[in-house]
Amino acid sequence: MERLNKFIASTGYCSRRKADELIKEGKVKVNGKVIKELGVKINPDKDKVEVEGKLLKKPEEKLYYKLYKPVGYLTALGKDKFGRKTLTDLFEEIGFKKKVFPVGRLDYNSEGLLILTNDGDFAQKLMHPKNKVPKTYIVEVFGRVNAKTFNKMKKGIKLEDVFLKPDDIKILKKTQSTTIFEITIHSGQKRILRRFFKKFGFPVKRLKRIAVGNIKLGNLKEKQIQKINPPPKWQGKGFID
Repeated sequence: MERLNKFIASTGYCSRRKADELIKEGKVKVNGKVIKELGVKINPDKDKVEVEGKLLKKPEEKLYYKLYKPVGYLTALGKDKFGRKTLTDLFEEIGFKKKVFPVGRLDYNSEGLLILTNDGDFAQKLMHPKNKVPKTYIVEVFGRVNAKTFNKMKKGIKLEDVFLKPDDIKILKKTQSTTIFEITIHSGQKRILRRFFKKFGFPVKRLKRIAVGNIKLGNLKEKQIQKINPPPKWQGKGFID
């Protein structure tokens, strides 16, 4: 027996978290019956599972990819009701047809590394806050940050929903009108880095994720996708290989 949300994620349809949302919305059927309860268990070999009218089948191969998501795409599958481009649109543009879903999110106006998989267990471990998986970004902000403010940034600051103290932060470069940072955090709240820098009075000009755990963006260019080979393995708390 297997949890319904775990089975849905294992097919590559969506993450476990999204599967729970779909179940609560009444968009999941088991053997023709709508299921709205979380925690329901099924027999993957016998039970017929439909999500949003689509019959799901468990894949034989677990897939792992890294993608350079450009600015201007939502980290979501399907069509956006406001007409914004999503990963589904991007996959169509580049001819990518594998059934995978994104692990975590990367804001519409942000770019860089996005991990794609059909492995629900792996995605759950990677996203769960208790595992504190580090994520590294290159962030360019408007304005020149002085030493006093930089020291305050290193100590962290209270935001609306969380206290954010970077795991690591350094200034890479200063231009006439901007400051470029490399920053590593393990928090995953929405738009947290944009809110962090804005709190110090420095709006973000550009935000690019370059690593999640030990998986690095490397030399990938915008819209390029690459299979992670060998497949990543979970190693205790927080790191993947």
